[in-house]
Order: sequence, then C-alpha cells, then structure tokens
Amino acid sequence: MKFMLIMRADDQGVRAYEDMPFEQVIEAMGRYNESMIKAGVLIAGEGLTDAAEGFVVDFSAETPLVTDGPYGETKELFNGFWIIEVSTREEAAEWAKRAPLTPGAYLEVRRVTELEDFPADNEWIQKEAGWREEAAARAAE
Repeated sequence: MKFMLIMRADDQGVRAYEDMPFEQVIEAMGRYNESMIKAGVLIAGEGLTDAAEGFVVDFSAETPLVTDGPYGETKELFNGFWIIEVSTREEAAEWAKRAPLTPGAYLEVRRVTELEDFPADNEWIQKEAGWREEAAARAAE
C-alpha cells in the first residue's frame, strides 16, 4: 500500500524551522530520507518553496479565482510530502512518527488510491492504466 505523508505546519512550526540552522534541517531530513531509502519504502518526496511564491486557485465562483501567496494564516501550511510503500497502515504511522519535525508541525497520512480501488470496466480507469504503462515505458528508455 502507498501512503502520502503530507507535511503541514502552523505559525509555531514555521518559526521553529526558521530558528534552526539550515544545515541542521537539511541533515535531519537527509537522515530521515536515507533511512526510508535503505528500508526500501520511499517512493518519492519533495519539499516546497515558501508560500509567498505560491498561489491558490479558488473554485467557489463560476470563474476560478487565482490569488497570489502568501495566502491567509499559516494554520495548515503544506510544506512538502513523502510517498512511501509499506505493508500496513500501522507501518505508515511508524514511519510518520520518525519524521524530524518540530512542535507546530504535523503529518497528515493518507493512503494513495490505486487502480484496483476503482471499477476495472470503467473507460477512464482503463485509459489511466494505459497511460501509466506508456509513462513507465518512456521512463525505461
């Protein structure tokens, strides 16, 4: 099963990272990533730039509205993610608990849906399977 570990932070968590030496943050994340790589569970992971560089597309109105960052309070600022593949929900929770995060930060852990979660006879699910095969073939070239 694949799970996404979504790194979030509030104002306290943002300040905690700003107060840490950058090299210390990179080393802690590097060690965590390395442990997941060595265990064979890490599929992907990325950090994100500051919210001031981002934007939000709001679909509340008939025409989607784009708002540049920073946007609102940092109650739940999304800072990065990992995708891991493990055997159980409990194993995903164990990996999440090892993340080198500070007070004010937390991980939302969600299972990633797989093609098997959807009806196999659906036209769009069949197309998705084909697209994934094509992407894997391109990546193998």
